[in-house]
Amino acid sequence: MISATARVNLGIAKSVNEGLIRNIGVMPNMPLAKQGLDLLKRDDLCLGQHTNVCVGRPLSNPADIPSITDENGMFVSSRTYRTADHDFVVLDEVVLEIEAQYQKFKELTGREPEYFEAHAVSSVNLAKGLEIVAQRHNLPLLQFSTTEPVAFRNTQMIVSMESMGPDYDPFESLKRCAQKDYAANECPMFVCHPGYLDWYLLQTSSLTVPRAMEVEMLCSPKTRQWLDEQGIQLVTYNDIH
Repeated sequence: MISATARVNLGIAKSVNEGLIRNIGVMPNMPLAKQGLDLLKRDDLCLGQHTNVCVGRPLSNPADIPSITDENGMFVSSRTYRTADHDFVVLDEVVLEIEAQYQKFKELTGREPEYFEAHAVSSVNLAKGLEIVAQRHNLPLLQFSTTEPVAFRNTQMIVSMESMGPDYDPFESLKRCAQKDYAANECPMFVCHPGYLDWYLLQTSSLTVPRAMEVEMLCSPKTRQWLDEQGIQLVTYNDIH
C-alpha cells in the first residue's frame, strides 16, 4: 500500500511499473501518499482505500476521536489494538475518521475507491464503521480475514498472506496460493507488501526484509514465466463479480 515512507513507495512503484502488481491500497492520511501515487506509471491500476487507524496522524481533529488517538494527537499503535482486552474503538469516532479518509482518497486520486478496506488491526467497531461508510457511498467493501473466506461482491476471496512467517519465500508462497483447488465462486487473493527499507520502517514495523524480497519476486521474469506456463490469469478487484 502507498505508505508513509519514500523508500516503501519506491518499492511499490517498481512492483507496479516493472512487475505484477495492479491492485494498490492507498493510505489517505499518509503525508507521502500523493508522492507515491505520482510514481505509478500505469493507467490500468485498481486503487483502493486502505483505511488506516494505527499509523501517523489522523485526518480528523484528534480531539474528536480520542478513543483511537494518543496524547500527541497521533493514532494509537497496532500493538495497542493487539494487546487490548476489549474493543476500545468508539463507533461514531471511527466513522468520522473513515469518512475523512474517504474524502481525502477522492481528492488524491480523482476517483472513487475501487475497493474499500482497512489496515493491520482487528476491531469489531472498525469493521462496523467500514460497513457504514461503504453503504453511505455505495463502495465495494472488502473485509479481511486470513482464516476464512471473505465475501467480495458475489465471490469468496481466499486470502493468502505468509510474509510474517518463518523462512518466508515469496515465490514459493505465491505458488502454494495459486495451485490450491478452488471452487467456481472462489478466487485466491495473494497479499503483498512490497517496498524498500529505510530507518523509519526498521524502527516502526515488524514487516521489513520480506518487503524487499517481494519486490524482487514480483519483478522477476521467472515469476511471470511460471504464471504463464501454469495458465494463471492475474485480475484486479474490478474483475471480481
